[in-house]
Amino acid sequence: MNAPAQDAPVSERIRYRLVSAGCRHHANDNIADFIEPGELDALQAEVQAKMQAVLQSLVIDTDSDHNTQDTARRVAKMFLREVFAGRYVAPPTVTEFPNASRLNELMIVGPITVRSACSHHLCPIMGKVWIGLLPNEHSNLIGLSKYARLCDWIMSRPQIQEEAVTMLANELQERVQPDGLALVMEADHFCMHWRGVKDSESKMTNSVMRGAFLKDANLRREFLSLISKG
Repeated sequence: MNAPAQDAPVSERIRYRLVSAGCRHHANDNIADFIEPGELDALQAEVQAKMQAVLQSLVIDTDSDHNTQDTARRVAKMFLREVFAGRYVAPPTVTEFPNASRLNELMIVGPITVRSACSHHLCPIMGKVWIGLLPNEHSNLIGLSKYARLCDWIMSRPQIQEEAVTMLANELQERVQPDGLALVMEADHFCMHWRGVKDSESKMTNSVMRGAFLKDANLRREFLSLISKG
């Protein structure tokens, strides 16, 4: 891949860095390390211009329609700064504390409200996540609110639910290093509610079990029983 010209669109410059580094840049990957200061503003302007072209191709008269005159800017800002921000910003700062009391009992955090978008249709995914941890004396404990921040960072990207839960599990496993980790996510998918079969009742539930939760059926049952009462 040839280096882009200096006046090339900012997306091409960012993509060149990613490809040169051999770094994957799928819809649910974080690419913050490859965005230089000031480029996110330029990328938002580029997305805005292309979103305006989409509206024109949809034969929407944005000049005289007061409802859509500023839609391209709003959508570009929403994508980069809000609903897909997890792609473009560094992970949240998470303070970790040593397990001084040597806690080794089941901990459950949730339900944490999560919002994402399916990478197939960019339709909303709205749901909840429960996190179960079995720490050991070497585990790093993190503040309660930080679980929600990490969830938001992972989920604020185009995702499919199965991969999102696995990504969140990987992040928590690396940070906390527990003896056991369990996650359950239940979500509504608007690609089913809003289009296609238009089934407004269906939800998707999936789980990840690691370590002690995978090996100990009683621990797994305790976790699932407790979250069912939440």
